[in-house]
Amino acid sequence: MTTTVQVADETRRLLEKLKNEKKLDSYDQVIRWLVTSKAGVPRSMFGAAKGSHRFERENEDEHRP
Repeated sequence: MTTTVQVADETRRLLEKLKNEKKLDSYDQVIRWLVTSKAGVPRSMFGAAKGSHRFERENEDEHRP
């Protein structure tokens, strides 16, 4: 699915500059790069919940009597 986004000419020029500098193929890739690198959004949001902590597996020996 494709969505059209309206941006100012200056914003388009900035996107084009980043696209060339980062050797990306599309504005979509530029926007994804900006969001993931600058906003700290993880590559996958699967299983993410606000306030949750990173899962760490417990040592199985800790559960043995």
